[in-house]
Parts: sequence; C-alpha cells; structure tokens
Amino acid sequence: MSESNFKNNYRERLKKRTEEAGTVRKIVAIILTALILVLIIGGLSGYFYIKSALEPVDPGDDSAKNIEIPLGSSTSQIASILEQNEIIKNDLVFRFYTKFNNESGFQAGNYQFTQSMTLDEIIESLKSGKLVKAPAFKVTVPEGKTLEQIAEIYAEETEFTKEEFMEKVNDEKYVKKLIEKYPELLNEEEILAEDVRYPLEGYLFAATYPFYIDNPSIEQIVDMMVKKTDEVVRPYKDDLLKQKNIETVHDAVTMASLLENEARTKEDRKKIARVFYNRFEEGMPLQTDPTVLYALGKHKEKVLYKDLEVESPYNTYYVEGLPVGPISNFNKNALVAAANPAGDENNLYFLADSEGNIYYAETLKEHNKLKEKHIE
Repeated sequence: MSESNFKNNYRERLKKRTEEAGTVRKIVAIILTALILVLIIGGLSGYFYIKSALEPVDPGDDSAKNIEIPLGSSTSQIASILEQNEIIKNDLVFRFYTKFNNESGFQAGNYQFTQSMTLDEIIESLKSGKLVKAPAFKVTVPEGKTLEQIAEIYAEETEFTKEEFMEKVNDEKYVKKLIEKYPELLNEEEILAEDVRYPLEGYLFAATYPFYIDNPSIEQIVDMMVKKTDEVVRPYKDDLLKQKNIETVHDAVTMASLLENEARTKEDRKKIARVFYNRFEEGMPLQTDPTVLYALGKHKEKVLYKDLEVESPYNTYYVEGLPVGPISNFNKNALVAAANPAGDENNLYFLADSEGNIYYAETLKEHNKLKEKHIE
C-alpha cells in the first residue's frame, strides 16, 4: 500500500470514528436530557400530588359527616376510614404526615368531620376526641314540615328569602343535578311528574343541621338535607319495597309522610301503616285527612265533607292508592313504620280523639260507634 493510500484510509477511519463518537454523544445527550426531564416532571408531579393531598378535600363544603373510629384502631386504619369517607384525599400521605409530625394518641369515638377541614384540624380532633371546628349556627327542621315551611325556617336563620329558597328547590336543572347525585333516592319520572307540586317535597329530612360557615348557600343546605334522607332511607329500602303498593322509594317516602301526619307515636304509626296496607289489600282508598289539607294548600282545624271532594292527585279520598307524592318530610320512625307495620291484620279503620288517642276498628259499623263515642 502506498503512503498516500495509507493516509487516505487513515483519514477515512478517523472521520468515521469521529462521526460515530458524535452520534454516541448525541444519543447520550438525548438520553440524559430525557432522564432529567423525567426526573423533573416526576419530581414536580410528586410535589404537586403530595401538596394536593395535604389540602382539604373540598374547602367550600362545610357539611358534617358522622364518622365512627372503632376502639383500638391503628393510624393506618383511621387513615383508611377517613379516605373511604372522603375526609382526606390519600391515606398514605396522611400516615406519613402524622409520622413526620410525630402525631399519636388518637382516640376512638364518634366524630363529625367536614371536607373543608385541614389535616391539622382533623388530627387535633382525633387527639382531643371532639370536633375542633364549632358550628357557626344550627338549624332545627321539625318533622311533618312542608317544603314551604322549611323555606320559612331557613329564611329566618339565613340571609336569603323564602322565595329564593323555593325558586332554587323548584329549579328543574338543579333538581336534575340532585337526581344524578342521589339516583337511588330521587327518580326523575316521579318527582318531576306534571302533577307533583314540588319535586323535593318530603325529601328534606327532619333533623338539626350544623353549619360551619356564616352564610351557607341554598345548594349546600338542600344537599345536606337530601343526603340525610338518602342515608336514612337506604337501610330500609328492601323491607319497604316488600310492602303492598310500595313499588319505588318515592312510594315509600310518600307513605312515611302520611304516617308522620296521622300519628304522634311510633307504635301508632306502625298500626296505621298496617291499616293502610290492609286497605290496599281490600282495594279501598286510604281516605286520610292530611292529604286533603295538602291538596287544599292550607291548614284547617277541621276537615269538612265538602273538602273531601277536592279534585287533586294528593287527595286520597279522590284518588286510589297513594297520593302522587309526599305531603311533608318525616321522622325516621315513620319510615320504619312503613317498612315494618304492626297491629291487627283485619283493621281497616282508625280515628283520633281530641287528645291524640287513636282507636282502631275492623268494620265501618264499629268505626262509626267509636266516632260517636270519641269525636265531639
């Protein structure tokens, strides 16, 4: 090989090696850049994930959740309970947070937590055994109240008016959002039926509600009350749907509202429930006076015979079976009575005297005798 050829070959090999080295450097640079980006993105993602997990689930939601922490629960078990009830976002982050801050001594018991509470507030509650955040105010909604009466109660306790409350609970768009949120409780075809006076009548549960902000919105109030109804109804759903003419949850809530307005005690509510179901079996109308008053849209001390003729889907003297919807909210024991009636399976009639004592009868003849004796 001549000297010139040797030099040419050497230059070619050198050039090739230089190109290969450049390619390797480029590949290495790309890989390193990619790794750095992955580390940066991963680090930032981890940072923001942990930061988010340390924040309240929903700073704007001050509705209280009742949560039981069983005796002997470990920090891991407590964290799991809190995550399942959506009080914290991540149980693992909660455990690391408590360990990092050397927090311990959590107590068993029944707590009220809100999604707006910080981890520090939750931890302080668990350590002290009580709710750290006291409610700004409380509102008691008695049983047997109509939607309009409930609107009046809140109008007295808050800054919005009765009219604003009623406008919101009758807003079809808003009601449909609630239907999506509580599909096992609210049925669109039933509560938005043309003959139904107010779609949420009967679904705002009777209870005392704590509020942790000074000016809760109507949506926050209504959601809290509908959620309570859902929680109360759910355990009795199977028993309710076994009863005569109770085909849906709406039927069950309607029946509970009737029982609420017909008797004061849980024992009589169970007996009246039996009378109602007996009448269904016999194909008889319920003929309950509270439905007449609701149909009339006003309170009266005494229902007159002419009142019984009001043509309304709520009047059980006018329609067969249940009215088109509830006539008020109800106490839990009224719902229990609807699910588990008691009393004589032959009773078809009942009446109440001026003191609220209730008398039952199997026949109309016996019923009329009781009426002569106990009704002035």
